[in-house]
Amino acid sequence: MSRQVLGARVLRKEDPRLVTGTGSFTADIKLPGMVYVRFVRSPYAHAKIKSIDTSKAKALKGVVAVFTAKDVKLNPVPTAWTIPNADLKIPKYYPLAVDKVRYVGDPVAVVVAEDPYTARDAAELVEVEYEPLPAVVEQEEAVKPGAPQLYDEVPNNVAFTWRLSGGNVDAAFASADVVVKHKFVNQRLQPTAMETRAVVAEYNASTDSYTVWITSQNPHVHRLLFSAILGVPEHKLRVIAPDVGGGFGSKITVYGDEALVVYLSKLVRKPVYWWEERSENYHSSTHGRDHVEYVELAAKSDGTITGLRVKVYANLGAYLSTAAPGVPTYLFALMLSGCYKIPNIQAEVVGVLTNTSPVDAYRGAGRPEASYLLERMVDLLSRRLGKDPVEIRLKNFIQKDEMPYTVATGLTYDSGDYAAALKKALEIVGYEKLREEQKRRRNAEKLLGIGISSYIEVCGLGPSKAVRGTGFGLGLWESATVRMHPSGKVSVYTGSSPHGQGEETTFAQIVSYELGVPVEDVEIIHGDTAMIPFGMGTYGSRTTPVGGGAIALACRELVAKGAKIAAHLLDTRVENVVFDAGRGAYLVRDNPQRSVSIQEVAIASYQADRLPPGVEPGFEATKFYDPENFVFPYGTHICVVEVDAQTGQVEIKRYVAVDDCGVHINPMLVEGQVHGGVVQGLGQAMLEHSVYDKSGTLITASLNEYAIPTSVESPKIESHFIYTPSPHNPLGVKGVGETGTIASAQAYVNAVVDALSHLGVQDIQMPLTPERVWRAIHRS
Repeated sequence: MSRQVLGARVLRKEDPRLVTGTGSFTADIKLPGMVYVRFVRSPYAHAKIKSIDTSKAKALKGVVAVFTAKDVKLNPVPTAWTIPNADLKIPKYYPLAVDKVRYVGDPVAVVVAEDPYTARDAAELVEVEYEPLPAVVEQEEAVKPGAPQLYDEVPNNVAFTWRLSGGNVDAAFASADVVVKHKFVNQRLQPTAMETRAVVAEYNASTDSYTVWITSQNPHVHRLLFSAILGVPEHKLRVIAPDVGGGFGSKITVYGDEALVVYLSKLVRKPVYWWEERSENYHSSTHGRDHVEYVELAAKSDGTITGLRVKVYANLGAYLSTAAPGVPTYLFALMLSGCYKIPNIQAEVVGVLTNTSPVDAYRGAGRPEASYLLERMVDLLSRRLGKDPVEIRLKNFIQKDEMPYTVATGLTYDSGDYAAALKKALEIVGYEKLREEQKRRRNAEKLLGIGISSYIEVCGLGPSKAVRGTGFGLGLWESATVRMHPSGKVSVYTGSSPHGQGEETTFAQIVSYELGVPVEDVEIIHGDTAMIPFGMGTYGSRTTPVGGGAIALACRELVAKGAKIAAHLLDTRVENVVFDAGRGAYLVRDNPQRSVSIQEVAIASYQADRLPPGVEPGFEATKFYDPENFVFPYGTHICVVEVDAQTGQVEIKRYVAVDDCGVHINPMLVEGQVHGGVVQGLGQAMLEHSVYDKSGTLITASLNEYAIPTSVESPKIESHFIYTPSPHNPLGVKGVGETGTIASAQAYVNAVVDALSHLGVQDIQMPLTPERVWRAIHRS
């Protein structure tokens, strides 16, 4: 087996079943006697529940049961990230509303019926009498005196006030030559995975246990939190994430309605099935972003940045979702230094409850918000000083020879060459020629703009000591068991839970590289808590760095065991045996013609009659990998646009991405992740915006109103790379799943504002619709 498998463009192993429609998603699970669930959800954003009459629904033929909060005995939905030193207040939120609803879509009753159509009809027959209350949907309004209060135990709707400070910020601003101030709104977004959430649950009365098929990014986390909600021991819950049609963070969350579906399987003694329709998904699954940010940047007249001060009002929605407190605090503020040497940084984040759907992780989760405000402020500073935005960036970059570098927020960047990424992107795009062309076209109908975004992200979540210090419920290690069968084929059991990233291929390539077996001989098993070791799942670009790291270490442990067996078979000392993964064989160091294949070693381990003393039968290894540091992918993206000065229409002419995500396991998959991330970030910049009216009604409640990018809006992405391996990761990888999203929104906005800068335009709030661009032109 050639060692070139690492870095090869291997076709995705999972694609044949997915593209031919033979994958197994939660909706494909069909069990005998299965019944169907429909939730009755509140049409009001804020109201008291006066009464619920279920009699008409229960009388409908085909209805199995109807339940309200008084019929179920469940614990509150837990929050798993309890940030310290922030006066955190976690109000109790139950799977069914008890006496009050707090957002449109809050479930108040649930119907179980023999078919989905009867369930829908019966849900419409449930009569709920509400006493409407004033609602508040904007975070700055929610904290004002006299604003409607969601919970008595959360005064002024403030769930937490969290602060981070490094250096002497006050001194930096007092001595600054220039101070740039700006308000940004990083608007609310609605995750739109192809597959909405779904649950199939079956209760086994003989063992008093449950089997749950669910659209999850982290099956063991779902099992743990289901245990807390249901009051059922974990070993009585088997959670299976089959094929999952995307998540983008919204399927990290453990929801009360999902736990209730599991509970119903015991109440009705039948398998139960629930899935979301798209509108229900938009109302009841978590949203993302939604920051109001007040930013101040201090600098010297030569462009040296000396300080950054940020105050954020983060909209958390109607209750604290699974990871909600940690996303706008640690995942956001730790990245405020970006690629730059900013010695003094101060952040304050006010987490606010409102009468809206809950807000939690969405692709990038806190880091796009930080990168956006920082890169926009760098551009605003360059305009204020009359300098090229490239000059400001190069002047303030952390240099390659300064690594490892600890920034003011406390993170230690382990490796990187930020200037090289920027310079490579400038060369590819032809920056100087573009600037000359821009000058010639300043009075033309089509104005040219060049937007630069130099980003870095913290990902590969662990390490456990660091994340536990932030209040995260468990450590963020990852697990893997690698088993070579007597036939020489390999099964890998991973605690990671891929759902579209291509890890069945990537992980197989890692095993092929480490053990010298063909990729085709490697099977990746994930998503079933009854089969895999306890794992923390897939999010935060951690799957390849941490999950892949665990697999690599397990392979190496297996190789080490095999060396002992091989030495015995070859009648030599262990120290005289080397493993050649290119040949998939153990060789005698001073006589390499004498060898034994790893498959021969495997069968010998199972035959067990030729094992050396002290070596147990079987050929497998399990490792739990807890990284010593995060990983830090980075890069520069440049967006070139034409803006029609008459209509406000924007066309992307070029999009160049230069990224460094360390070693590439599969370059094709790396490029795919970058491309998908870029388009997702551009969606926020161009189109996407979750909109509520003042009563708390979601206006963007379907894909008719909520615009997401299609192939029409998506540009050709010119993807390039530089390579700086992570010095501590077993494979040298850094993670890539969120890089494009973290980089692209500000690249686009910087480009449009750059095109209009000679007209006095300094900022346009996302999304940059043609109307907003047109208004910015005409206001100026």
